Amino acid sequence: MSDPIPRGVRLQPDYASDAAPECRTCGAGAPVDEHFCPNCSRILALGRHGDYFAFLGLPRRLTIAPQDLEQRFRDLSRKFHPDYYYNAPPAERLASLERSSYLNDAYRTLRNPVSRIEHLLAIEGLPSAQSATGTAQVPPALLEEVFALNEELDEIREQRESGADKSALGTRLSKARQPIDRKREEHEQQLAELAARWDSQEQAPAGDRRATLEALRERLLERNYINNLLATIDREVSSLQAGDLQ
Repeated sequence: MSDPIPRGVRLQPDYASDAAPECRTCGAGAPVDEHFCPNCSRILALGRHGDYFAFLGLPRRLTIAPQDLEQRFRDLSRKFHPDYYYNAPPAERLASLERSSYLNDAYRTLRNPVSRIEHLLAIEGLPSAQSATGTAQVPPALLEEVFALNEELDEIREQRESGADKSALGTRLSKARQPIDRKREEHEQQLAELAARWDSQEQAPAGDRRATLEALRERLLERNYINNLLATIDREVSSLQAGDLQ
């Protein structure tokens, strides 16, 4: 789905701040999650926000009805659209661009379950799982699969270089992929279960909620590693196919 408004202004969320915005028109203060001044009804400058859930009027839950998210996005898109502020003062035109761009970023992030978890981790103060992508350390839960896959890929590469039948090697690659695919499916299920646990813990002790967030991050780290393994297999398949075309 393409964005319905220009994306000329891109703002990165500031997770550390909840400073209240001040209306540039009348000078009144407003709660950080308000889009329009409670005093004069003019659109507010974005300021420093950081929470995509709150921006869209959603609780910090990982289960979001797609229809609800879509409707909130469309409603706010109409309210923020720069066309409505064409003849407005410069401050209001800028505010509409800021909020429209931020809305697009929020929608793109929250409509994807994985980036939704990443955003939750960020606003809850945990390190990003993306920051560890590509590191050399193998997640302990994947040691067995990684060891077996590396051995199989080394043998396949050696046989390919010695001129072995490419069809047979392709079959071996497909079989090598199967346990990694199963691991990926297991992780998708685990992420779903942990997301449901988080959503049920709104009144739970802080320690329990923190443990769930840390488990979510661990699963994402493993998921990223699994995706890297699958990408490695895909590259080997591409190498075989490239050899067929030569």
